[in-house]
Amino acid sequence: MTTLLITHDAFAGHETPSGHPERADRIRAVRKVLDADAFDTLKRVEAAMGSTEDVVRAHPQSFIDLIRRAVPGEDEDSVPLDPDTWASPGSWEAAMRAVGAAKQAVDQVVTGEVDNAFCAVRPPGHHAEANRAMGFCLFNTIAVAAHYARDVHGLERVAVVDFDVHHGNGTQDIFWSDRNLVYSSTHQMPLYPGTGARTETGEGNIFNAPLSPGDGGDRFREAITSVVIPALENMAPDLIMISAGFDAHRDDPLANLNLTEEDFAWVTARLMDVADKTASGRIVSLLEGGYDLRALAASTATHVRTLMQAGSD
Repeated sequence: MTTLLITHDAFAGHETPSGHPERADRIRAVRKVLDADAFDTLKRVEAAMGSTEDVVRAHPQSFIDLIRRAVPGEDEDSVPLDPDTWASPGSWEAAMRAVGAAKQAVDQVVTGEVDNAFCAVRPPGHHAEANRAMGFCLFNTIAVAAHYARDVHGLERVAVVDFDVHHGNGTQDIFWSDRNLVYSSTHQMPLYPGTGARTETGEGNIFNAPLSPGDGGDRFREAITSVVIPALENMAPDLIMISAGFDAHRDDPLANLNLTEEDFAWVTARLMDVADKTASGRIVSLLEGGYDLRALAASTATHVRTLMQAGSD
């Protein structure tokens, strides 16, 4: 039993304009740090291609077709889908392999082949709403995977915990009316995309714990302890999925929270504790944001190292 790492060279092929924060160097930094000797015991597989039949679990076919048509051909320039979100010739493969990685992770975790999994993927996904690409995101990969876990593996309840500094409006949108899909988020407010108030509760399955600019690890841990953990324990999910954004780090240029690597280790361990109680330890984590390369690499390493502790017990 061990921790699974899923990634692929194609994730660097999703190209954004020069100066864009969501750039290919992010995945290169993550993959480099996870190639260190400390991670030799990771089980490693390459991300397979997902399919539109997978994506349609969370997005209508008309939206999928719209994105497919928008992705430029091999010799064409990148194009904006909105002021923040771009598509390049390599974007379709990257997005489909992100979906494929999440499916593979769910398969191996739910069947017990591994304890847990981390998907080092891009583009990120948690801002993509059912009918809208936004916030650097094309498809909502984690929402697709949550539906896949229920549809294919017969799980009753799946929870997504999102500690990215930006609220995952897309995941909330897709989960909103489904009591058995649980979404819980810590995030800075006010900040893009402007959603994530405590009063946004869906069908009693949405749990938001907004933080204020300047908040650090103490307030973050309080939010996790007082909102996120009780929600998970009450809902008792069969699988916990993590939108692992590391842009709440104090060095990140896009926000104003002051978390450190130790805070990410702490929250990972707490979620593992809940998973042990309600979900037979099953956790699937997907990379979301994080835009300072050093902080992103160090935080990812800490997150994955903590996940690996399950396999050494």
